[in-house]
Amino acid sequence: MDDKDRQIIRALQRDGRMTNQDLAAAVNLSPSPCLRRVRNLERNAIIQGYSADVDASAYGLSIMVFVRIRLERHNEADVKNFESRVRMIDEVLECHVMTGAMDYQLRVLVPDLEAYEDFIRNRIHPIGGIASIDTSFVYGTVKRTAVFPQSR
Repeated sequence: MDDKDRQIIRALQRDGRMTNQDLAAAVNLSPSPCLRRVRNLERNAIIQGYSADVDASAYGLSIMVFVRIRLERHNEADVKNFESRVRMIDEVLECHVMTGAMDYQLRVLVPDLEAYEDFIRNRIHPIGGIASIDTSFVYGTVKRTAVFPQSR
């Protein structure tokens, strides 16, 4: 991957619906080489897909929660069980393995506090093997972007 590929990626992260013609102009390429580069990035799974950026509140999911989880045991079976179960929970948009006191951080979207309680009681607790759960509710967002920083 070279700097031109990175320019293409950043442009598509800003606007994934732009035409190849507009993309080529934005990155100073002619359309044919630009399209070849995009197809190559897709073929090599560097570009893994395209999606719509949707306002979660307007969709009906007005509460974002960061949930940090620590497991009781870190053996292979318990880790695999937790990770496979979390992958199946729709409310979990992201799950990251963490360093430090907690093992995982989840980004969760729910419509209201009752739905969050249901999420914890009926989706997380039944997984088992969880030592602790720490929750932080988001009440504002200062910055949110899907555009990667420029490499140096």
